[in-house]
Amino acid sequence: MDPDAERLFHEGNAHLQAHDHGRAEACFRQAVTIEPLLAEAHANLGWVVARGGEADLAGSHYQRALALSSGDVQLRLNYGAFLARMKRYEAAERVYFGAVDLDPVRPQVWSNLAALYAQMERFEEAEDCCRKSLSLDPGYVKAHINLAFLCLRRGLFGEGLAHYEWRPWQADLSKHVAGPRWAGESLIGKSIVVGHEAGHGDAIQFSRYAGLLKQRGASRVALVCPQALRDLFASLDGVDAVVGFDDALAGDWDVWTSLMSLPFHLQTRLDTIPATLPYLRSRPDQIARWGARLPSAGARVGLAWRGNATFENDADRSIPSLDDLRPLGRAGDVRFISLQLARRAADKGAALDLFDITADIESFADTAAIISNLDLVISVDTWRHEVAAAACAAGADVLNDAWGGWDPMLAAVAAQTERIRIGHGAVVCVSYKVPTRGLS
Repeated sequence: MDPDAERLFHEGNAHLQAHDHGRAEACFRQAVTIEPLLAEAHANLGWVVARGGEADLAGSHYQRALALSSGDVQLRLNYGAFLARMKRYEAAERVYFGAVDLDPVRPQVWSNLAALYAQMERFEEAEDCCRKSLSLDPGYVKAHINLAFLCLRRGLFGEGLAHYEWRPWQADLSKHVAGPRWAGESLIGKSIVVGHEAGHGDAIQFSRYAGLLKQRGASRVALVCPQALRDLFASLDGVDAVVGFDDALAGDWDVWTSLMSLPFHLQTRLDTIPATLPYLRSRPDQIARWGARLPSAGARVGLAWRGNATFENDADRSIPSLDDLRPLGRAGDVRFISLQLARRAADKGAALDLFDITADIESFADTAAIISNLDLVISVDTWRHEVAAAACAAGADVLNDAWGGWDPMLAAVAAQTERIRIGHGAVVCVSYKVPTRGLS
């Protein structure tokens, strides 16, 4: 190996460890220029440029690396994961099969194959691969998490939630609360702090569990959350204190836990999930204040067409441009109200006429108050028709579908629902298939 290429390769790896991807890419590019046969540099360059969105270039470097080092199992794992993200599922499967042949006792191989089969909706095979991975390494975290989702999908709440407890991103309040992490023991007479984890949507979904802690005997309950959720979460029943990230946690507390561990410790099942609606409410004065600013004529329809761009799977849920919603403009006697806080360049000059006061929104409580004044909300990010049918049965106001696979059965769910009308309680099906681009 050329000594300069070797030095650049190691420097690139050091930059990767420091999360300096720009410098890492520059080092790997120089390394493969000097030493075109350096498979490891091609592989790492493929990983870096894929992260930056250059899919075609990433694919060519991965292919070059594999041609130079076909026996590298880790390379196959990385390349297979890349192909899966590109939705080239059969190609990813072939790459993973090569990894199985090379090292059938490596748990990562079976866990990656499980994730691929889950994407392909081959759920039984995915579950088998997860269990194979855990038989090889009972402590392999990614296999536990993959199996958690597969079990929960099948309604195996006990096993699924137990596997989900292996996730490494749980809230850790050990530096802020003197007491131990709650392990599900009796809460009678004890105070508890619930820490935030995951995204805003997860927090909104799981905040309903906090009130159950009072029912189990907790003397006080505090909920930690992002500042933007604090005012909305103040409406939760059974929560004594809502603590934003910028606030100090006052007082002494006996135990603490992470928000998404509550279903596990409370042992809820499908029929015992807290379902009192609404469990989050806007204040009447907020509703009135925002209502006075909204158009008075026509049906008020809120639109949210995009999620957080930093989310790893955002491409499978967000609509790239507001222009894709232009056909909605043909609806008569309707005023479209923007609920989209983050506007991108692709949305500027879009043909759809939007009433937009999002610049004045300061928190989710403001958004909730605006929604309380609307007749209908159309948004992205509901998943499958089974979920939609359950939501309808529970009285949902909106159906939507923006995942990359596009579930046409949502239309059937909407057709079977009697509330298909503009007005309070309307059900709308928004189907959007994200285009995919394969590698040449």
